[in-house]
Amino acid sequence: MPERPTHACTIVPPYLLAALTGHRDEVVAECARRSLDRDHTLREHRSAGVPRTSSTTDHPVEHQGGLAAPHADDGTGPQRTIADAKGTQTTPGTTVRTEGQPATGDPAADEAYTGFGQTWSLFDRTYGRDSLDGQGLPLLGTVHYGRGYDNAFWDGTQMVFGDGDGTVFNRFTIAVDVIGHELTHGVTEHTAALVYRGQSGALNESISDVFGSLVKQQALGQDAASADWLIGAGLFTAQVKGVALRSMKAPGTAYDDPQLGRDPQPATMADYVETTDDNGGVHVNSGIPNHAFYLAATALGGPAWEVAGQVWFDVLTGGRLTATADFATFARLTVDAAERRYAAGSAPASAIRSAWEQVGVLTAEAPTDDDAPAPVPAPVPAPQPAPGPQPEPVPEPVPEPVPSATQVQVRRTGGLAGQRRARTVALAELPDDDAEGWRTLLSEHRLEALAAAAPTRPVPDAFTYHVACPPDGDEVTLPEHGIPEPVRDLFQRTLGG
Repeated sequence: MPERPTHACTIVPPYLLAALTGHRDEVVAECARRSLDRDHTLREHRSAGVPRTSSTTDHPVEHQGGLAAPHADDGTGPQRTIADAKGTQTTPGTTVRTEGQPATGDPAADEAYTGFGQTWSLFDRTYGRDSLDGQGLPLLGTVHYGRGYDNAFWDGTQMVFGDGDGTVFNRFTIAVDVIGHELTHGVTEHTAALVYRGQSGALNESISDVFGSLVKQQALGQDAASADWLIGAGLFTAQVKGVALRSMKAPGTAYDDPQLGRDPQPATMADYVETTDDNGGVHVNSGIPNHAFYLAATALGGPAWEVAGQVWFDVLTGGRLTATADFATFARLTVDAAERRYAAGSAPASAIRSAWEQVGVLTAEAPTDDDAPAPVPAPVPAPQPAPGPQPEPVPEPVPEPVPSATQVQVRRTGGLAGQRRARTVALAELPDDDAEGWRTLLSEHRLEALAAAAPTRPVPDAFTYHVACPPDGDEVTLPEHGIPEPVRDLFQRTLGG
């Protein structure tokens, strides 16, 4: 099995939160800024492999209680534990409900408890998978995290829910598909471990949307025709011009708001977004496999989890889906899985192939027999020449001064919603300290050095910075978790945030 990634998966994309930092309501803007700060700290800890404890927060507070370590379930049901952070940034917090206990009367705690059960039920009762890891992994959750925290996330060990700012976002336990989405990231970590970049990263996001939607549909007793196919419906307040974070039925239509911008998702490969932003557009291009699943499920009819969902589950957990799979590979695997389960030429196989053809991933001539790429021969090292005389050392060149008229371009992308911020500015327009910081970065080639040393594994939902010095400077791309804090702060100030 591929190495399990160490990342935190958040439901609200950082770029969507970044858009809210400029909200006309200062309370909303400040909540968004705090949420971004906390998300960044969490990702740094997860990326560095720091174990999650009550002190792994950006502003540690006194621990008010803890969760008794639950045991794996005994195969008869989920093992749920819900804790209350009471507005602090401490996890896990004070235990308020454990498996089998009655409702607390706190909507957030009870919604989390119920959503955990509904997600567990989909995977266990429908697909025979005992929790996220297939071995009865306990389901832990913390509610009331932070003050006005505009997000929810799965950190690899537990779920954490914010209460939202009340102006743009409601509490994050309100949408069961959000709970299902984040917990499905846990299933993916334990199975295909899809690399979070480009098409494999978009598949990672799409698979979470698919099973998050199926959790909601099963809980509501909906079939494919009656489902709304929205992800995160109910998260936005009535003040937002939008119905959800994403639409699987009609990607690109979930929201169109002056503060949030417009839903950027494409529905077909004709509108595929080629970008280095957002780890290659993982939150944008996921609309394409999302729409393929919708088309397949509605063509087949009935409950979507029974046939289309079963095929997607077979592919995710079957051991043939590689960590770097692209859309076409995944599509061929789903057709093959449908043929294996329901026979070649069956209605499921035909509907699934047609869905992928409609979104432009497969063509009528595309093969479906085997997705696995051909083995690549191991490279044979070239003979090493005998060592010759060593050249005289060349002295390091003295950096040339960077003129004040020099311009820098900074662009920040990433996050579940895929928004971006950008600015082009002359050094002379910046405060003296910031201008000097840029001169150091540019004259000593530190940007190139940072890029060369940057982590190769992307962190889901983290920001990515793109920096250039026009007109001739090459753009350097830097993941936020690979940037020293003083440099990251300089980028933030330059962007105006």
